[in-house]
Amino acid sequence: MSGSSLRAYLPLLFTTVLAAGSLHADSTEAASLLNQGRVDEAATILQKSLATQPHDAAAHALLCRAYYAQDMANAAVPECERAASDNPSNSNYQLWLGRAYGLKASQANMISAFSIAKKVAAAFERAVALDPNNVAAMSDLGQFYVNAPSIVGGGLDKAQALAPRLLARSPVKGHRLLAQIAQKKNDAATAEAEFKNAIAAGKSPEAWIDLAIFYQHHAQTDQTVAAIQSSIDANRTKNAALYDAASILIEMHRQPELAERCLRDYLASSAKTDDAPAFKARMLLGDLLKQRGNMQAAQNEYAAALALASKYSPALKATQGA
Repeated sequence: MSGSSLRAYLPLLFTTVLAAGSLHADSTEAASLLNQGRVDEAATILQKSLATQPHDAAAHALLCRAYYAQDMANAAVPECERAASDNPSNSNYQLWLGRAYGLKASQANMISAFSIAKKVAAAFERAVALDPNNVAAMSDLGQFYVNAPSIVGGGLDKAQALAPRLLARSPVKGHRLLAQIAQKKNDAATAEAEFKNAIAAGKSPEAWIDLAIFYQHHAQTDQTVAAIQSSIDANRTKNAALYDAASILIEMHRQPELAERCLRDYLASSAKTDDAPAFKARMLLGDLLKQRGNMQAAQNEYAAALALASKYSPALKATQGA
């Protein structure tokens, strides 16, 4: 994802867990493929499984995620709705339903987006009510409260009230929410301090990325690059934070060699997830190689992306424009 999409209305960067309960063998295999970015294969398995077990909530949820990863909101929403309907007590299904609605809202016109945004709020709030310890749901809900207008259920007062509960369960996410609240209030000093508190609480590569985005927003280039380097140094598993590091560097037109190394390390790692799908990493790498004049290598990456996700629109356009 680009730096701008990291700051989008509803973020794509979250580490989540699969739904509670055991998965069927097909769903387990599909989940593994989804983490590897092999969404075509995952979707095929899930669709075949659902043909014989149409009320398999876990399969619907995974299929929703496969579509979501490809930014296909109209396909993702019905699958998440089915998962939530077939298992209404599952917090994670409500969480993903809220995310799918959020994606749909981001692609809709303003009038439609307002009505859809209310569904986002309801789903996230339901997810938290079902499981008050669901940190991912609380984090998503908090960010929704910060960014959405009160007319659709947002509000800084709601975010502020949620922050202590999130802090108690995840100091990293809690301080991140406090930083976002401060940013919304144009209190840069407090925001920076809270992002640093999040780093101190967990020393995670993701927390360093949040600080890098903050510095990027304030045009503090040297600090941005330094925070990115700290994220890379902290990223022992080579997870999706490498993708975000590369995205920021590419957007800033800084250190292309480092950006390329981040993407290649991520693609070679066993820590890939659908938070940063492999086909999107391939596309980003292709764009970087294209910028550097290596057209054949760029087309190879675009083709590799299309092989993983044949319906992903940017990959189709990139390969057809060869």
